[in-house]
Amino acid sequence: MASASLQFFAFILALFGVFGDITATLLPNWKVNADVGSNIVTAITQMQGLWMDCTWYSTGMFSCTLKYSILSLPVYIQAARTTMVLSCILSAFGICITTVGMKCTKLGGDTDSKSHACFAGGICFILAGIFGLVPTSWYTREIISNFLDQTIPESSKHEPGGAVYTGFISAGFLLIAGVIFCTSCFKKQHGAWIYPPKQHHIPSTEQERNAGYNLKDYV
Repeated sequence: MASASLQFFAFILALFGVFGDITATLLPNWKVNADVGSNIVTAITQMQGLWMDCTWYSTGMFSCTLKYSILSLPVYIQAARTTMVLSCILSAFGICITTVGMKCTKLGGDTDSKSHACFAGGICFILAGIFGLVPTSWYTREIISNFLDQTIPESSKHEPGGAVYTGFISAGFLLIAGVIFCTSCFKKQHGAWIYPPKQHHIPSTEQERNAGYNLKDYV
């Protein structure tokens, strides 16, 4: 019962991780630059994401521009696109597989099949968490290095946006959920290895007695 409740808790974490992963992939505020200028009325906020760049004006105007050309983008943005999409796909597969393998569901067949499905789902969550953690870390490193570079003007420097923090938190949720699923599936088998089932041995004298009775039946 405790293992089933632990798997349900991990499933809730995985759901938050999947939704956060998809949200972070689509949000345009991976890095943000606020340029107030000489007049606060003309202040603008520039946001750059994986798929589009957006500008928000203090007057309420909001405009976005899609990034159509892939080859013109920096390498870390191209890598972030690929890894975040893979993270979303793997986490979605993990949700489907663990739904079948969880102990609180009636799907998946016998106990061994459900354990294997649950373990496979946990592996998907761990890989999704790693694929989500790599681009956010790389993207944050690029933002910090450009911010500390003295040769770059202040107007071109950015700070990490909300999408980066959402990606970090989602990757953590997916990693925790994956570890819980992988460890909860084989807890029972591990106990069986430590305490193997007792085998009932028939004493040798009783075996000889039974063999004697069998021989007398044929005489």
